[in-house]
Amino acid sequence: MAKHEHVRVAVIGSGFGGLGAAVRLRREGITDFVVLERAGSVGGTWRDNSYPGCACDVPSHLYSFSFAPNPDWPRTFSGRRHIRAYLERVTDTFGLRPHIRLDHEVRLMRWIADEAHWKIETSRGIVTADVVVSATGALSDPKVPDVPGLDSFPGKVFHSARWDHDYDTRGKRVAVVGTGASAIQIVPALQPGVARLTLFQRTPPWVLPRTDRAITAAERWLHRKVPVTGAARRRLLWGIRELQVQAFTKWPQELGLVERLAKANIARAVKDPALRAALTPSYRIGCKRILLSSTYYPALARPNVDVVASGLAEVRGSTVVAAGGTSQAGGSGGGTEAEVDAIVFGTGFHVTDLPIAKRVVGADGITLAEAWKDGMESLRGATTVGFPNWMTVVGPNTGLGNSSMILMIEAQLNYLADYLRALGSLGAGASLTPRPAAVDAWNHRVQERMKRTVWSTGGCSSWYLDARGRNTTLWPGTTTEFRRATRAVDLGEYDVVHAPTATTRTPRKESVR
Repeated sequence: MAKHEHVRVAVIGSGFGGLGAAVRLRREGITDFVVLERAGSVGGTWRDNSYPGCACDVPSHLYSFSFAPNPDWPRTFSGRRHIRAYLERVTDTFGLRPHIRLDHEVRLMRWIADEAHWKIETSRGIVTADVVVSATGALSDPKVPDVPGLDSFPGKVFHSARWDHDYDTRGKRVAVVGTGASAIQIVPALQPGVARLTLFQRTPPWVLPRTDRAITAAERWLHRKVPVTGAARRRLLWGIRELQVQAFTKWPQELGLVERLAKANIARAVKDPALRAALTPSYRIGCKRILLSSTYYPALARPNVDVVASGLAEVRGSTVVAAGGTSQAGGSGGGTEAEVDAIVFGTGFHVTDLPIAKRVVGADGITLAEAWKDGMESLRGATTVGFPNWMTVVGPNTGLGNSSMILMIEAQLNYLADYLRALGSLGAGASLTPRPAAVDAWNHRVQERMKRTVWSTGGCSSWYLDARGRNTTLWPGTTTEFRRATRAVDLGEYDVVHAPTATTRTPRKESVR
C-alpha cells in the first residue's frame, strides 16, 4: 500500500465479519475498498485462539456463510483448524487478497467533515475512506484481571487467546482461571499431561453434552453432489435454534427441563457429592451462555485436578491464592492456595468496552468510547450518533446466546449494502448519521424486550452486561426478526450532510469475480 491511499470503503478486521463485508462489497460491484488487518493473516478470533482443544460450539453447517457452503466439514462441530482453513478458502474463492492489507494496525480514525471522509492512521501509513466498516468483533482483545502480585509471578502467564506454544505444560503445575467457553475446552486438553491442574471457578457454568461426531464420507459426498442437501441441513439446524430462542427471550421458566438434563450430565461424571455441589450453578440455565462438552466434567473428577470454588485473589511468588474459596479436589484434597508453574487466564474479552472505540474520533471531536461511556448504543446494531458513514458489523445488541453469529453478520451485510446504495444516491460528499431520536427509540425497544429474557431474569452476572448492568451485547429475539429489521435503510432515521469541499473521486478499476 502506498503511504496515502483513498478508497470508497475501508473494512477493519478480517474475521467472519470483515471477510463477509468484503465479499458483499464485491458482489455489489464495489471494488474500491481495502481490508485493514493488524495481524499477519486473516481469520480473526479463529486465528488468535489456538489453545489446545479450541473448537466451535455451533454446528459446522450453520457456522459458515450461506453464500459459501462447505460440503466437506469433517465433524458436526468443527475445530479451530478447519474453521480457519474455511476462512482462507473464502478469501481465495472470492478474490479478496488484493484488497487485504496485513500488518496494518489501525491506530486512529478521525472524521474529516470538510472532505466527508475518514482519515485512518495505520502502522503502515495513512488511508482515507468515504465509509468505514468496523468488523473488529467483540472477541478480539483479551481481558486479564488485575490480580495483586501477578507481575512478580516467576512462572509463565498467558491468556487463552494468546497461547504460548513454546511453553510445554506437560508435567507442570498449571492454574486455569475462569470457566467460560475457552476454559472448558482447555481443561480436558491439559489435564492428562499436567502434574496438577488447579481450576479457579468464580461461577460454575451450565454444561450440556457435546453431541459431536465425524461426518461420514457418504454425507460429504451427498452434500458435494447434491448441494440442496447441505442447504436443507443448514436450514434444519437454523430452525431448531429459532424455536429454542423463544424460551430464552419469552419463557425462561420453561428451561427447567434443560436444567435437569444439565444436572444429569454432572451426576454421570462426578461422583463426589461435594465436588458435584460446587459444579452445580445456582442461577437459571441460559442466563450465561450454555456450554457444550462431554469431557469437561470427567476431567475435573480426575485425581490431579483441584476445583477452587472462587476467583483468584492474589499471587504470592509461585503461590496462587483463592478469594476465600474452598477447593473440591478430584482426588487428593486441596486448599485455597497452590504452588503453580503457569497461570492460564480464560477470562474472556473486552466486550462492552471495546478498545477500538478509543481510536475512533467522530464529527464532534469525541471518541466512540466517550460517546458510549454510559453504555454502547447504535441504530439497528450498525450506526452511531455523531459518527457519519461509520458502520459496525457485530455491533451493540447483535450477539446471540444460542445460535450462529454468521446469521446476524449476514443480516448486517444486507443493511450495509442498502446503506451504500442510499449513500450513493445522495451524490458526492454526502454522509449519513443516525438521528438521536431514532437511536433512542431502537434501543428503548431492545431494552424493553430484554427485561423478560433469561439474561435479565436468570439471577446471574454475565459478560453480556456492561458496567451499569445493561445487556448491550445480545439480541433479544430471533434471527428472522433481526434480518427483517435490517433488510433496508430507512432514510427517515438519518440526517444527511453534504460537505462543501468534497469532490468526486474516480474509483479504481478492477474485474469483479
